[in-house]
Amino acid sequence: RLVRELFQYARKKAPAIIFIDELDSIGSQRLDIATGGDREVQRTFMQLLAELDGFTSRGDIKIIGATNRVDILDPALLRPGRFDRHIEIPAPDFEGREEIFTIHSSRMKLDHDLNFRFLSNQTDGLNGADIKTICIEAGMLAIRKKKSSVSLSDFSDAITKVKSRKEKDPFLSENTTYH
Repeated sequence: RLVRELFQYARKKAPAIIFIDELDSIGSQRLDIATGGDREVQRTFMQLLAELDGFTSRGDIKIIGATNRVDILDPALLRPGRFDRHIEIPAPDFEGREEIFTIHSSRMKLDHDLNFRFLSNQTDGLNGADIKTICIEAGMLAIRKKKSSVSLSDFSDAITKVKSRKEKDPFLSENTTYH
């Protein structure tokens, strides 16, 4: 019902954009299921497919879905006419990581000799969310040590912590993919 009402509301307010984040949470591959919660997710998914295909025109409504787990999406979502463009956003390159460090540490008091180029070199393969987490963690480490500024050692310890967390959970290492 909520999916149907969402599309009805969008038609009334058109032009409109419907953004579905974590599309895999309702659009993962269908399985033989038995629990009530799973059946509700499947009904939601089926209604979404009906709205995407619909017999009535979507008019001036655009639909964007985002997922980190394109590998588990139901093939029905990826058929032509549903999501026409598939855009992969890979992990940032060296310069991108350096810029992300600059952005997420801009409000932090940093040691004067902190080298973002060095940090960028240490974070190959990490994404923007990982780097933001590293900046937050480095700041928290400095606070716990009652320091007046964040040092390279705080960032190095934060990088080690984030990398070890990602090694334990392989889903944290997925690149962000938008469809």
